[in-house]
Amino acid sequence: MKEINYKEMQFNPFNLIGNDWMLVTAGNEQSGCNTMTVSWGHLGCLWGHNDPTAVIYIRQSRYTKQFIDAEPFFTLSVLDGSFKKQLAYLGSTSGRDGDKIAKAGLTPVFADNSVYFKEAKMVLVCKKMYAQELSKDGFCYQETLDQCYPQGDFHTMYVGKIEKILVSE
Repeated sequence: MKEINYKEMQFNPFNLIGNDWMLVTAGNEQSGCNTMTVSWGHLGCLWGHNDPTAVIYIRQSRYTKQFIDAEPFFTLSVLDGSFKKQLAYLGSTSGRDGDKIAKAGLTPVFADNSVYFKEAKMVLVCKKMYAQELSKDGFCYQETLDQCYPQGDFHTMYVGKIEKILVSE
């Protein structure tokens, strides 16, 4: 993979996040890692910097959350459309139940302070800047609260500074 500057990126973020999906991954070679599919998120700039940021959301119940909480970095791996079946599997199966990464046929790469996948066409290496659980009091639109959180199982929002962007050669 080669590193590029964020100004060189050419994609539609709405398709990338909402339609193509990504894998959020965290961990290290000594303690292990986990991944899950994300289809909610944001890419942009925040807090007066020109530095690019990624925002992801993870429910408390997800096994991947403990890895993200324990590590200063997480990655977002984008795979091409031929991996849609694996992405669906990785988003619906818990890593607590076995090695879902191996079962999906992906190859972890431990580098750049985190872990990503050899099969990715693009990787965003993100340093955690902020984490906060969403709360009922913050919702201004009751329909979203009713549809997405009927059990009150709110996501934690993570803001990560995109430290490095890698693309396949």
